Parts: sequence; structure tokens; C-alpha cells
Amino acid sequence: MKRSILILLTPLLLAGCIRQSASYYIDGASHSLTVRAEQAYFWNDDVVVKLVAAHMPDCQRQFPMTTLPAADFAIALYSGGDNVYSVRVGKQVIRVETQNCTRLTEPTTDELGEQLGTFRLDGENKMVFEKIASAAGPADPGAAAAVTE
Repeated sequence: MKRSILILLTPLLLAGCIRQSASYYIDGASHSLTVRAEQAYFWNDDVVVKLVAAHMPDCQRQFPMTTLPAADFAIALYSGGDNVYSVRVGKQVIRVETQNCTRLTEPTTDELGEQLGTFRLDGENKMVFEKIASAAGPADPGAAAAVTE
């Protein structure tokens, strides 16, 4: 009896957890940058953030970034040109080259490039990518998408 109750209560423990991702499509779905945020337990306010660079079928690589409070979740995306992108969370900056999915050295201010937009958690803890209106990005107007896992 106790085991049945525990099994029934397990989904409630996971119900408040954040497990979201949003993608910025560089050249269609096969060439993209995806930010993932996962909250281990509903009572923990922190989310673990990871960056996934994909250029299928050639490469796909995940880069661990940081852990931060969900309330402070704002991740800026920059384009440095030539398939080089930088992602900034607070003071941490990761620069990746998406042709081969490799991590590069931390960029200088000049190498950071133009800001394309920001990944955020909205009021319902759904991750969204907010494109900056003046940013030059992919020609596809639907170049960003949020995905719930």
C-alpha cells in the first residue's frame, strides 16, 4: 500500500521542475544553437544551464555552462561571424564555432560580435528566445523556437 502511494506521489515531486530548452536556428533545424535549463527538484531555485551546438550530420556537442537561480535566467547570444557564436551568462562567456562544434577561447570585447537576442524563462517558466529587432540573423523569420522536454 505504501509503495503504491509513493509511486502515485512521484509525479507531484517532479511537477514543479523546470526542464526547458530553446533553439536559435542558424541555417535550418540541422544547424542550430540550443540552450537547455534543468531544475533537479522543485524546492531548489537553481537551474543547470547547458549549450548544445549542432551542425548535423557533421557534429553535435554539449557544453556545460553554469548553475544560476531561475529568477536570474538571462542568456545573451552574440554572432561573431563565420559560424562563431558567443553565449553570455553573467560574467561567463562561452564562444563556439558551429561548423565543427568546437569551443574556442573566451572572446575579447571586439570578438564578442553583435547581440542577436536573449534566452529567457517567461512568467510560466517556459524558455523563449527573444530576438533583438535590429540583429542580423538567419533569413528564416521563424529562426527561434522553444521546446519543452
